[in-house]
Amino acid sequence: MAVLAETVHEWLDGIHNKRLSTASSAENFKFHKSRIRHLSGPGTFPEKDDGFGQGGVLYWMSRDQRVQDNWAFIYAQRLAMKFEVPLHVCFCLVPAYQADTLRQFAFMIGGLTEVEQECRSLNIPFHLLIASNEIDRPEDISSGCKHRWSDENALFNQTDRIEKNFLYETYVAKSVVDLAKLLNVGCLVTDFCPLRAPRSWVKKVTDELPDNIPFCEVDAHNIVPVWCGSEKREYSARTIRSKLFQQSPKFLTDFPPIIKHTCSDKITVLPPPVNWESILSDYVGDKSVKPVDWAVPGTQAGLEVLYEFISKRLKKFDPHRNDPAHPALSGLSPWLHFGQIAPQRAVLEVVAVQKHFGRSADIFIEECFNRRELAENFCFHTPFYDSIKGAYDWARESLMTHSTDKRDPAYSKTQMETAQTGDDLWNAAQRQLVLKGKMHWFLRQYWAKKILEWCAEGPESAIQIAIYLNDRYSLDGTDPNGYVGIMWAICGVHDQGWPERPIFGKIRYMNYKGCLRKFSVSTFVSRYPEKLD
Repeated sequence: MAVLAETVHEWLDGIHNKRLSTASSAENFKFHKSRIRHLSGPGTFPEKDDGFGQGGVLYWMSRDQRVQDNWAFIYAQRLAMKFEVPLHVCFCLVPAYQADTLRQFAFMIGGLTEVEQECRSLNIPFHLLIASNEIDRPEDISSGCKHRWSDENALFNQTDRIEKNFLYETYVAKSVVDLAKLLNVGCLVTDFCPLRAPRSWVKKVTDELPDNIPFCEVDAHNIVPVWCGSEKREYSARTIRSKLFQQSPKFLTDFPPIIKHTCSDKITVLPPPVNWESILSDYVGDKSVKPVDWAVPGTQAGLEVLYEFISKRLKKFDPHRNDPAHPALSGLSPWLHFGQIAPQRAVLEVVAVQKHFGRSADIFIEECFNRRELAENFCFHTPFYDSIKGAYDWARESLMTHSTDKRDPAYSKTQMETAQTGDDLWNAAQRQLVLKGKMHWFLRQYWAKKILEWCAEGPESAIQIAIYLNDRYSLDGTDPNGYVGIMWAICGVHDQGWPERPIFGKIRYMNYKGCLRKFSVSTFVSRYPEKLD
């Protein structure tokens, strides 16, 4: 018996049929209310006879940029169908935050193009809002600075000012609230992100939205909503695992479909089609980091990558996931980061074939479910998730004790960015990041630890250099997984203390010889041999 459909088209048809067998529509699906947080406004939808709210429901799409398999979209359509009102979707472009470079911006725009097309085919108007069409960034400030939050020295005080300038709370809130008023909506729904800037946008909208409009937030990115997973910052994968897996029977269900909306005759404001080519050509951010050709944006392409992983690489995941020279990883991170596919869909499809792939399937589920949601938990409960301030006390004290230890060799940020170190493996990993917009997950650990080892300015600067490089070049930059990966490598987050040594203190150490024992370093290095300009 075949483990998987023979073609990707048959497999995609199977997913569509799973949605239909789950429920005929969102209205007929038993939605778990714990996925929702009521942020402001009344707890009920306006009565039909008061004239208010008959413009419908507005879903402010932000992190989860897809139509199907989207709990926030499902909840919004469920409300709209229940009260027989139109459903609108809006997306607010904040280029200075959502995409550091043209590479990320082009990928995001490609996915949103698909979202708009699908919305229109379902009689759901799609409104594109632009918080600001300019990025007036000082020339001498790196593109990653806006994500950082610190006040310990002049460099990071300057960073604080830049971050405040680029969060755009006021612009985002005005755009979303003005549209809600224009449409005369009876409810606003948005999706959830644990990072500071998106949370600040939601808070500003909460403050500015009229009191008579209910505002709800739905965690459409996690299997177990982050506020249900744990009420505190968890210490490790071990401490959160039982909490997540105990709740998985309730939350790890298939999705009902988003279907053609039936109240289109009541729509009073219909947006024109978006000129996506113009949006892309008008991008004024960092155009020096070009789009990559290996990753096609959009939900359709992301699901095809998932199919290819399950059919070709899942069986290799356990024995080869730590081997950068052997293709065994899913490659899904860009689509997961931009919300173009749901992590829950990836887990559901691997669970469906779990008995055929054994430990490889188990480990993928552990990574995509437990480890990923552990990262969400950390960022949600840790305001300084991207600073040494977010480290455990033992790690921070140990790192600061060794912060002035001599680095030999020591490399500047420019030398690292241009892969001009004396470590051929590190250079190859950096070239992969710059050229391909990705880095093998095992090498990310080694890469970040070497930045700590080589950064003469100390651990805080090492964290910021790692974040800058990752957020500038990686398609999945500015993501909880990325921040936590760097914090694990440099600050020992979700790890334990190790025997003390120079520079690293009690942080786990990794070296070149260890990599030689794990995989063919020369094979990987040979793939990225050229010097960067």
